[in-house]
Amino acid sequence: MPLLAIGAPPDIQGLRRLAAEADRFGAVMFVSANAVHGFFAVDPVFERARAWAPGPATRDALLASAVPAARIDAPSESAEQFDSENLWQQVRGQLGAGGCLLLVRGADAEGRSQGRDWLAQQLAAQGVRVQTVAAYSRELPQWTAQEQEAARRAAADGSTWLFSSSEAAGNLQRLLRGQDWSRARAIATHPRIAAAVRALGFGEVGECRPAFEDVIASIESHR
Repeated sequence: MPLLAIGAPPDIQGLRRLAAEADRFGAVMFVSANAVHGFFAVDPVFERARAWAPGPATRDALLASAVPAARIDAPSESAEQFDSENLWQQVRGQLGAGGCLLLVRGADAEGRSQGRDWLAQQLAAQGVRVQTVAAYSRELPQWTAQEQEAARRAAADGSTWLFSSSEAAGNLQRLLRGQDWSRARAIATHPRIAAAVRALGFGEVGECRPAFEDVIASIESHR
């Protein structure tokens, strides 16, 4: 079920301007594969700066966009989670005081930048300047009547819901207001996502690493 709709960046000219200047930054952090896709859609000048990725999907999107592996920093495949905290273990100290990072992320439907600021706060504490640009927008999807009915059935028929985004969980609440989730079960790929799903009232919420093999194993364990 689509719980996020990906749209155009809210300020395409601003995105183009910063993308053309990407190499003046010490590093460019991409929060997701969608951030990579939106950034490279405007033909950036990105030949020297480091590329930071919080997980394998973002790293693979960078590789597919012809960024050399030697310029990409990402958590190891064995990391407990793929997030800013584990990326920080790889890049801490790479940018010193006076350095500058370009943070490429999404925006909400009103054009406001969205995302956690944890890593930006760590950089600011070290004297690194962080500039943010939105490469896409995240919006509430429009469900058909059939999709709404299928989702309501899946709330009580033993289906397993898989969540990889806290925002997706919030959108589900908006799409099916008043739905009873007490008989629903879910798997979440991060503790923060699991907390958001529990807040909806899901009766059973498991957690797993976001690696493909771990997700499959968790789904199998629910059978």
